[in-house]
Amino acid sequence: MIAALSLTLVVSGCGGRMSNLFGGPDQGDRDAATAYALEQRQDATGTTDSVWDLFVNRGDAGAALNVNRYIWTASLEILDFLPVETVDPFSGVITTGFGTPPGGGRPYRATIAVTDAALDARSLNVALVTRNGPASAETVRAVENAILTRARQIRIRELGL
Repeated sequence: MIAALSLTLVVSGCGGRMSNLFGGPDQGDRDAATAYALEQRQDATGTTDSVWDLFVNRGDAGAALNVNRYIWTASLEILDFLPVETVDPFSGVITTGFGTPPGGGRPYRATIAVTDAALDARSLNVALVTRNGPASAETVRAVENAILTRARQIRIRELGL
């Protein structure tokens, strides 16, 4: 009895249309339903886009990042005394833990954001914090200038100028 039932299921599965074995729609029905849903969305909203389009990878996976590599490298070199906690090259953010600069007594923590591909001061945002609150504007400006100077030096060295 069990052998006959098993043989029946195996033979019925050999038809090649497993999706219809239990009465499910075939690919043609799904395509028609999708086309109909897109038409309805177009009529209702004026577009065929949906929230699920946010999760579709339409871009080139090897596309260049919009982060200046010279500023990125210089930031890591200048602030090498700070322990790196997180690095996100896609958003251009480097977050460090508290560390004491060489020759200094006050520990700092930094968050660096490289926001553009240009080697420009507007591409760099530095936030320094001490254990007592934000660092002084002069200290932040000095760190930004050191990073930008080092970034220019790296660029000159790489381009052989």
